[in-house]
Amino acid sequence: MWHGERSTNTRNITVPKFGLCCKEGKIKLPPLKQAPLYLRQLLRYNERGESSNFRQNIRLYNSMFAFTSMGGKVDYEINKQTPGPYVFRLNGQNYHQIGTLLPKDDVTKPKFAQLYIHDTENEVHNRITASTSMESKTKPDENIVKGLLEMLDEHNVLVKSFRMARDRFENRDIKDVRLRLINKRSKDGLQYNLPSASEVAALIIGEQDGENNEFDIIIETKDRMLQRISEFHPSYMSMQYPLLFPYGEDGFRPEIEYQKKRGDKCKRKYVTMLEFYAYRIQQRLNQATTLQMSGRLFLQFLVDAATCIEQWRLNWYRTNQGKLRTELYRGLHDAIENGDTRTEQVGQRIILPSTYNGSPRNKQQNYQDAMAICPWAGYPDLFITFTCNPKWPEIQDMLDLIPG
Repeated sequence: MWHGERSTNTRNITVPKFGLCCKEGKIKLPPLKQAPLYLRQLLRYNERGESSNFRQNIRLYNSMFAFTSMGGKVDYEINKQTPGPYVFRLNGQNYHQIGTLLPKDDVTKPKFAQLYIHDTENEVHNRITASTSMESKTKPDENIVKGLLEMLDEHNVLVKSFRMARDRFENRDIKDVRLRLINKRSKDGLQYNLPSASEVAALIIGEQDGENNEFDIIIETKDRMLQRISEFHPSYMSMQYPLLFPYGEDGFRPEIEYQKKRGDKCKRKYVTMLEFYAYRIQQRLNQATTLQMSGRLFLQFLVDAATCIEQWRLNWYRTNQGKLRTELYRGLHDAIENGDTRTEQVGQRIILPSTYNGSPRNKQQNYQDAMAICPWAGYPDLFITFTCNPKWPEIQDMLDLIPG
């Protein structure tokens, strides 16, 4: 964190506190473990080695090993228009989906999680064939794919769970196999983020039992449509980004408590999704820098996390409309002002209050605040822009802390 980002009420003390990263110390998550040696070597920039190919195609390599598909449409044209830093832009609704354990027939090629189970003797070839990229100028390196596969087989608990299902399918007598990805964890989210294999998944042979949690993911053998994964599942991000979380680390879950000290006052009891990701993306001296070193894949992760946070907030507004009584009353006036005087045409309205950034009420409130300043301070005369110089010492000093 920059020194200027310290909390307002601690600006005049010797040891300031910061709120953006950790809510002034109330949030303390378990640190991410250092990535396996092979991945660290690939992330260190080297123009002539495998690292150059890997960093250029890191999104492609990640998609080869992802368990889930990502919704939305990636805008590839934005990086072709003008030269400059890489930009990741996603259009449409974003979500993660997972299919069945096996392809529906022998003609259909395996994708995503199916590649961990089906025809693993030709797994490297199958992964390269199944993955395509519209932004990459170089082909994926087969040796890199092979090295990443060995690394994940050794370290990733999710991969081990799917390999367990593969071993079951090798028994010809067993045909009805399901894999349940468990949502509930027995360990505290403040202390642990590396779940054991038994906590992550369970094989279901034959009939399914009735002990499933609301957010558990049941993956069928065949003959089922894609299913959407809840953003509240601890493995939501690790299934989409195996190269960012090579051990299958847990992500956000709803019941991570604040780390309170005696006398601390806080209206909420649990860490929000925004606070979780704000904490996780910060660079710390005693933690791994796998996220920050992942370049284009890190940008994709940030966009993905932002859409999850927006979905979280929108769901809250949708399910708590009763608490927004003033806004609901205002909704009737909105309908009349828009000409919706016939009740059968109005339907059910979801009201977004002014606290939601980008909502009509938020824009109107900001405009009124801006206009209210003019009678007091006068109308603006200049529109001043401010550019950032990447050679500034404070920026160079911070970049030196990131290896690679």
